[in-house]
Order: sequence, then C-alpha cells, then structure tokens
Amino acid sequence: MVANSQSPASERSVTAAAFAAIALFVAAWTLLHVGFYKHKQVIDTPVYQRYGNAVADGKVPYRDFSVEYPPGALPMFVLPALAERGSDQQVSTGFRRSFETLMWMCGAAALASMAVVLRMLRRSNPNVWGALCFAAVAPLLLGSVILSRFDLWPAAICAVSLAALVSNRLRLGHALLGLGITAKLFPVVFVPLGVAYAWKRAGQREALTCLALVAGVVAAVFLPFVVLSPGGVWHSLSVQLSRPLQIESLGASLLLVGHDVFGFGLAGETSHGSQNLAGTAAGVLAVASTLLQVGVLAWIWSSFARGRGDGEALVRSTAAALCAFVALGKVLSPQFLIWLIPIVPLVRGRRGLWASGLLAAALVGTQMWFPFRYFRLALDFEAGLSWVLLARDVVLVAITVLLAFTLRRRAAIRPESP
Repeated sequence: MVANSQSPASERSVTAAAFAAIALFVAAWTLLHVGFYKHKQVIDTPVYQRYGNAVADGKVPYRDFSVEYPPGALPMFVLPALAERGSDQQVSTGFRRSFETLMWMCGAAALASMAVVLRMLRRSNPNVWGALCFAAVAPLLLGSVILSRFDLWPAAICAVSLAALVSNRLRLGHALLGLGITAKLFPVVFVPLGVAYAWKRAGQREALTCLALVAGVVAAVFLPFVVLSPGGVWHSLSVQLSRPLQIESLGASLLLVGHDVFGFGLAGETSHGSQNLAGTAAGVLAVASTLLQVGVLAWIWSSFARGRGDGEALVRSTAAALCAFVALGKVLSPQFLIWLIPIVPLVRGRRGLWASGLLAAALVGTQMWFPFRYFRLALDFEAGLSWVLLARDVVLVAITVLLAFTLRRRAAIRPESP
C-alpha cells in the first residue's frame, strides 16, 4: 500500500510477511465464527450443497439440473458434498466445514500470490507488510458473507494469475485467467490487459499465443457440458447476463435515495437469486450503468495499451478494471468485494494507500447493512439504509476514479513517485 525510498524487501522478509499474514488470516477466519458475526447470516451454501448432492447422485450439471454458475465453480460444490452430503433442506456440518476449508485455502493462496507480486515488483518492507496484513484482516471488515460464498476461489485464481504475469510466466498467467473465467465470469475484464502486457513484453506472436491459451482453457472446461446440454449451459450464462437492476447496485441506490427524498415510486422483484428493482427507471439505469461500465473499462484497457506496460502499470490497471466492473455494474452483490481484497492493496504509492483506505471503508460500509439489515433495505426500502448503501457505492466509484483516470497521464510521463 505504501511505497518509499527504502531498499526492496529481501526474500526472507517477504516470506516472513506472507506467513504472518496467513496467521492473521487464520485468526480473522476464526473470529468470523463468534459474536455478532454469527447472527442473521444470509448464506448460499444450501444452494451449493444441492448442486454437490446432485452430482454425487450421478446427475449431470446443466443437463439434469440447472446451475447458475460456470462449470469451473463445480469443484467447490462437489468436493464438500463428497465429504458429507447432508439433506437438500439443511446444510450439513461436514459440508459446511469442508467448504469453508476450501475457501480458507483459497484465501491463503491469494495471500501467497500477493507476496510473490510484491517481491517481483521489489517493494519495500513497509509496503509488503502493510499490503499483506491489510488483506489478511479484511474479512473482519466485510463480515460473514466471505464464509458462505465461493468467491475466494476465482479471486485466488486471479491473484495467482497476476503473480505469474509479473514473474514473466506469461502463458501460465493466461491459462489461469482462462480458468478464472470458467469459475466466475468477471476475470474476462483482465484479458485485454494480460494480452497487451504479453505483447509489450514478448511481442505479437506471444500475445496471440496467450490469447489462444485463455480461449483454449475456457473451451476445454465448457465444451463437455456444452456437448451434453448446450441449452443448459446457455441458460446459466443468459440468466447472469440478463439480470435486472440489483438492489445493491449504484443505480438502485440512487433510486432508493430518490424514493426517500422525493417520494419516487419503486417496485421490487425477487428473481435471478437476488432482490432487484423493477420498472422503467430501473431498466434505463441498468442499461446506462452497463454502458458506463463498458466505457470505463475500455478507457482502462486503452490507457494501459498506450502506456509503458510494466508490472506496476499492470497491477494498477488490473485493480482499476476490477473496481470499475464492481462499482459500475447493474449487479453489485456483497461478495463482489471479496474480489478486490487481494488486488487493490497491491497498488503502489500514495494512490495505493488511499485506495486501500477507501476499500476498508467500503467493506465496513457493506457490513453496516449486510446481513443484519439486508431485508429491511431490500424488501422494505427502509429510509436511512439507502443512504448507507449509496455512500458505500460512491466509495467504490471513488476508488475507480482514483485508480483509473490518471493511468494514461502517468504512463506517458514517468513511473509513479513514492
């Protein structure tokens, strides 16, 4: 998070920081199971257990039962079900523990990958320790949602991919990006950055090879299920792409505040596994936010492509692209913030310090209403909570602006000063 004129941290110091961060992460993970963190949890593990049970019964995903996630997510559901199936009505203790163990392992892998990135970029000791320790304790700021969502799996894949890229293992990094896309679609926003980075580092031919690797891994994971049930796979993708304006998104928070202040009429609906806003205004804002999201992402990609394209620029552009995708989309579930935890603290200099501070505020702001007051906001549109939601969403936009809109200028002038 912080960069200064000190010498780069030694390999031994980075290793010590990584182990210390993992120990802090263990402590944070343990604390999430006690006190107020246990209350009023909103969990997705019953859905995961149903998927796992179905596969354990010999059923084929997408063909014999619907799955709302890409096939790369299936191991996170099937492995805990093989440990202990349980019933479809209640999550078994064995499933929950096995699932949480997998997520803990993903979190530890993400921390280790962060350490590799910081070492390869020759960061100072304060920067290394600050970034890793922040990421280790961030789950306490976000709350119990991290325990019952599989988002640490794609987040860890992205962190490992970034570590591979800055270590000049370009093909491995892109293969991992492909795997990340099969787990949850959001890593696709990193592909233009990775390909541009490979082009700058190793030329056009290598960049095209890396792009082919991304496509090849995605095809290899999806193809068996497409062959067995093309309609089922398409349904799982189309459901995600056609989602309405979700209640926690920036556009929805603006409508909720307008409802509080000006008495705008609002209509809610429950679909696509979430609570959403319906109506003309919600539909217009869903389209507008998507267009804005795509426009900002295009700006980030082009800024990186025109810049110097070194490891520091890749890290900053990756963080900017991910923040833009999260902050400006028509869907913004609390678990999306999990994706930011291993990436944003890697940004160098004062900009990284500010971004991490704002991320901490966004994590805490999310926990102020989720899960404890979620349904009071999502179903009752409770006055006051909409302002908390809007403040959180504005903070995420601020991180995006902070990271994105000076990329081209700084890339053209000089490396970021401490």
